[in-house]
Amino acid sequence: MPALPDGWTPGGPLTPGTLKTEYAVRPLGTDVRRPRFSWVATAPGYGATQTAYRILVGSEPGAGDVWDSGKVPSSRSFGIEYDGPALAPRTRYHWTVQLWDGLDRVGAAAEPEWFETGLFDEGFGAACWIGGANLLRKAFTTDGTVKHARLYASGLGYADLRLNGQPVSDAVLDPGFTDYDHTVLYVTHDVTELVQSGDNVVGAELGRGFFGLATPNVWRWHQTPWTAEPRLLTRLVISYDDGRTVEVVSDESWRVTAGPTISDDLYTGETYDARRALPGWDAPGFDDASWSAAAEVDAPKGTLQAQAHEPIRVIETVEPTAITEVRPGVWIVDFGRTTAGWTKLSVTAEAGTRIRLTHGETVADGNVVAVNEHVEGNRIQRDEYIAAGNAVEEWEPRFSYKGFRYVQVEGVTDRPDLLMRVVHSDVRDATRFATTQSSYEQFDRAMRRTVLNNLHGIPTDTPFMEKNGWTGDAQVGGPTMLAMLDLARFFTKWLGDIRDSQAESGQLPVIVPTSGWGFTDLSPATEWPTVYPFLLREMHRTYGDERLLREHWDSLTRYLAWELARVEDGLSVSVLGDWLPPGYGSGPAPEDRRLTGTAYLYRALIAAAEIGEIIGQANDCQKAAAELADGLNRTFLDREAGVYRSADDPDYRQTSNAVPLAFGIVPDELAPRVAANLAADVEARGFHLNTGCLGVGVLLPVLTAYGYGEVATKVALQRSYPSWGYWFDQGADTMWEMWEDDSRSRDHYFQGTVVQWLYENVAGLRNLQAGWERILVRPDARAEVDSATIRTDTIRGRVSVSWKRVGRVLSLEVLVPVGTTAEVHVPSASASDVTAVPAPFAGEASYEDGYTVYTVPAGQWNFTSRSA
Repeated sequence: MPALPDGWTPGGPLTPGTLKTEYAVRPLGTDVRRPRFSWVATAPGYGATQTAYRILVGSEPGAGDVWDSGKVPSSRSFGIEYDGPALAPRTRYHWTVQLWDGLDRVGAAAEPEWFETGLFDEGFGAACWIGGANLLRKAFTTDGTVKHARLYASGLGYADLRLNGQPVSDAVLDPGFTDYDHTVLYVTHDVTELVQSGDNVVGAELGRGFFGLATPNVWRWHQTPWTAEPRLLTRLVISYDDGRTVEVVSDESWRVTAGPTISDDLYTGETYDARRALPGWDAPGFDDASWSAAAEVDAPKGTLQAQAHEPIRVIETVEPTAITEVRPGVWIVDFGRTTAGWTKLSVTAEAGTRIRLTHGETVADGNVVAVNEHVEGNRIQRDEYIAAGNAVEEWEPRFSYKGFRYVQVEGVTDRPDLLMRVVHSDVRDATRFATTQSSYEQFDRAMRRTVLNNLHGIPTDTPFMEKNGWTGDAQVGGPTMLAMLDLARFFTKWLGDIRDSQAESGQLPVIVPTSGWGFTDLSPATEWPTVYPFLLREMHRTYGDERLLREHWDSLTRYLAWELARVEDGLSVSVLGDWLPPGYGSGPAPEDRRLTGTAYLYRALIAAAEIGEIIGQANDCQKAAAELADGLNRTFLDREAGVYRSADDPDYRQTSNAVPLAFGIVPDELAPRVAANLAADVEARGFHLNTGCLGVGVLLPVLTAYGYGEVATKVALQRSYPSWGYWFDQGADTMWEMWEDDSRSRDHYFQGTVVQWLYENVAGLRNLQAGWERILVRPDARAEVDSATIRTDTIRGRVSVSWKRVGRVLSLEVLVPVGTTAEVHVPSASASDVTAVPAPFAGEASYEDGYTVYTVPAGQWNFTSRSA
């Protein structure tokens, strides 16, 4: 951290806020034995630093009767482990923190927050897994004043839980999807307000999810090692004011019956027969004498673990933009946007009327297109509702979601009444971006929507077709996703899924979780599972999470050993490569895929070497990476021409050149020539790209880094095929899988990584060091843009960059949080053309390559350049 000028006093004292435990505000039911605390320190003025902290953990707000850390000299404000006596299960703890600044001034303690522990070793006690039907209920009574009540539950694949006729939470498609042979998630619900005096009923309706998926499909989800009928495990713990505790657990005393949901499937949809509905089944007073006794069923093999990532929720409800009767009795409802979720139906119809709702992203020949060549049968994304004939009936599915913009409605004579329900993991926005270039804002909105539509407990490839966690998609999209959203909990969960999916040999599949598919199918595909070390490193850079690195080190090194054992002649073999470049249909790129396979393994080894250094684990990853770079350059680099190519190339391949440049594989003396040839090819194509999913994210940053920012800008703003603009001129509101206008998926984020360039080069904000300790501010792609603003809520606090140009005068504002140092590059013809406020400033500004460079500590800084 740079020193302040003589006579300056840091603002203060420090105020801690945004207190989190394990990245969550008030987590209910954590199984982490030594949870980690974090906070954001703020202070007025400039140069504030945190020099010490004191954490108090108590049984009541503000108390320190459980643990008092004492004054700990440290600037760290996240990842700080609880270090007191062993925590008790099912217990709420309160905590607060106070901070000392650079002048050793202590501030007021933060407003206390809390966390609550889960079951730990207690587990579910006397509860057993039960099943036998999709509706289950248990009546019980209470006889006192309830102090608090917690329902611990796991329903596989999904459980819609009720207490006295009310939902126990607003989560849907819960619990999260895992490899059930390794991990099974349970959820804690605070049901204190739902328990009533006297008679009560706890109920559940079960859905299949990926646990009991039955429709034959190419990924073999219907034949997993765990495939079975749905089942339920619950433990309801009720504590009374007088100190008594009683429990209601799942066992054979529960009652079960078949409900109105006739079928549910993630690919085919749901059928609901309202004539079979049982009003009041989940409330006291209902006669369940005709129901059967629940059957005890086998427990899944996986270890029960508290769900820590954000639940899936209904995020938004959207009205249609158009409803058209395309032929008698057939209606197409257009919601004007592409989403993941489902529709809510309101209808008045005679008993037995079957209403079909077919969901899809496109319309052709008067029909919504709902075709999935990977799933058997002719029913895809179709819900069916059979009316009861009871005046106005309302229904929405609960155990499947669809990717769609349009819905084809059949079986009603009147104009259908339908609402779109937007459904995805409820992760928090981290970044807001704005600019005078409308296309860039359109890209940002589309990519954000696309990413969110593909977050359902795992990062999927498309909500319309597959719903699979393709590792390659997260590989290329990860940096953009982490920049855009708070994914600390989400990606921590999925990294656990990756570890669970690992074979004894160390190999990883191309989809995670997996049924077993993806080890020999589409394998080897090095560019895909090498997401493992890369994402671990990116998580550390974003959140400073060292525990995550330690937890995964053994699995990570086993995986890399498997990859290295298959290297031939210094190269890694791959069957996928730069997937879906323009002009090559729905398959791989034409070039030799060993080039990208080797490059991605090289980057994975560099990431692993960095991880090993951080956690103090010696390794040979750097040496192995250097050998791969030598093999790649020896085989594919034409040193005389300054071009990477293979014998399979039909023409110049941009990805083959952009990826080695981006990953630092190109020899230093040749890098400028390779970059110049790349820029020349882009220009020769009329400023079009020819990249697939691997090259698209690195092309524009590489061009900009080597001084071709205007070339990158022309590619970004291109409107003709292939380009992002071409999609939007075709009516896109999300990113597509393919560059062609007949793209089979129109909700696919792996070609939309242009947004990372918008954030880092147009707005000009880059994270350089773990946990945002050091940032670079350098707006170096300013062509066709008059202003840009980015605001990011980081693990240390808010960072913002805003610049505006009027004529040759550029104004730049930078907000730096406590604990972060910013290297600010102000566009200018000379250092004398730049004014910094406040001034005087510690240290002299330097000048290099068209930028005046400052290094600044925490505070709000303003720079004016008169020659930008």
